[in-house]
Amino acid sequence: MRIEARFRDSVRHFPAKTALVAGGRRLSYADLDAQSDRLAAALIRSGVEPGSRVVLLLDNDAEAVVSFLATWKAGAVACPLYPTMKAEKLAAILTNIEPAAVISHARGLPTLLAAVAIADTRPVIIAAQLPEEAAQDILRFERLVDGDAVNVLPVIADDSELALLIHTSGSTGRPKGVMLSHANVDAACQSILGYLENTADDVVLSVLPLSFGYGITQMVTMASIGGTLVLEKSFAFPRKIVDRLAEEGATGFPMVPAMAALLGGMKDLEPGFLPKLRYVTSAAAALPPALSGRLQALLPETKIVVMYGQTECLRVSFLPADELAGRPTSVGVAIPGTRAYVVDETGEPAEPGTIGELVVEGPHVMGGYWGDDRSSQAALEVTKHGRRLRTGDLFHVDAEGFLHFVSRKDDIIKTRGEKVSPQEVERVLYALPGIREAAVAGIDDPIFGQVVRAYVALEPGAGLSEKDIIRHCAGQLEDYMVPKSVEFRDALPKTTTGKIRLSAGAETEPQLENAL
Repeated sequence: MRIEARFRDSVRHFPAKTALVAGGRRLSYADLDAQSDRLAAALIRSGVEPGSRVVLLLDNDAEAVVSFLATWKAGAVACPLYPTMKAEKLAAILTNIEPAAVISHARGLPTLLAAVAIADTRPVIIAAQLPEEAAQDILRFERLVDGDAVNVLPVIADDSELALLIHTSGSTGRPKGVMLSHANVDAACQSILGYLENTADDVVLSVLPLSFGYGITQMVTMASIGGTLVLEKSFAFPRKIVDRLAEEGATGFPMVPAMAALLGGMKDLEPGFLPKLRYVTSAAAALPPALSGRLQALLPETKIVVMYGQTECLRVSFLPADELAGRPTSVGVAIPGTRAYVVDETGEPAEPGTIGELVVEGPHVMGGYWGDDRSSQAALEVTKHGRRLRTGDLFHVDAEGFLHFVSRKDDIIKTRGEKVSPQEVERVLYALPGIREAAVAGIDDPIFGQVVRAYVALEPGAGLSEKDIIRHCAGQLEDYMVPKSVEFRDALPKTTTGKIRLSAGAETEPQLENAL
């Protein structure tokens, strides 16, 4: 089923209900429907056709949600990008996908116009909060969505058409456009709604950027079920978000591990301080057991659901909340309606405990990478169950069938002839009181090829030394896994999706400055 069709069902059932809270505004389902209708009609008048790409360079605000819905109602493909992307990288994407329109905030126009000047394409530009003295050839978002005119839009039924083109750098730093159809997105989101037991009574507060899958699924699931989405732009001030969770009576809160670390480090929170919070989810990176334990102690009545996903299929697996205490290092089982399993070097299912590559099958698997047949063929295979995605991640499965993440293939550290999973060392680091953030990488060594180095950010007031940390690791890890050096930083670099990544920066994904 198409995403906008799910939304229209919610409009029919809950026209007066609050659909969206963002930037001091509260929009009902009827409001959101009317504004997105008018914007969709404006896009069509501007030359946007079914299949056209519409780039969205927008923060977490009402304009973003209206723009996603309007793009789908016009039959076009939403291409969300992080709004502070550099001009050169943006230009490369614009040249590749040739968008018919770009919707941006006015403050992002200098970068956008620089990118358009470089790119071999000339899209229609729509800007929100545009000053009066702005160029006349830029359309004003507010004028397009205001008014009382009733727009008759085409009703599109084909859910095999593209809904999203999400760009992900992966481990290469070169943006790849992941092609997801309406059917792909709907399959993933309906499965998520099922295992989270969402209803129209749910209120989800999200600080996750709407430029990547984890954030987008919050919007789509709430719009599909008739729930309420509360958008905040950052987790830079955790106290503000804690207050907002309480004020809005949030029942769901998606987070990444870096947010869990900040929340767990707040000393003045009493256990059970958010009694209405039914669940939290964690994805985008591994949630160390030390953090999940701290989080559960703060939220004893809240379900903590650990998940694993990739942009190429949005979601792969989930760990039921009642399994977390007994399997704190697992990311669970395949989401309902899909298959996820580990294969060995021959491509056959691996025995329990054997490390191999995770593959995923199901109706949520992408159609490929935009304009990149070579990468598409490397990632996708056709089986009797449909498309099979090779994730590039190393996993093992336990005797009960639960999945355990080991590492990205490219992140494995090879030292002394042994292979070291960074995540295994990082779990041990997080278990040491005083460490707020941790990451591990291999550095070149003339004797051993590589040796393990730890990068840590400490809690305020923590007096840990390099010797303390190495001694702690030596007590819990094999000799070859123990870090040989420790680098202390005020904070570790993060991607726009909240993942701690030592290489995060302008050469890969824009570094996260204020989202956590």
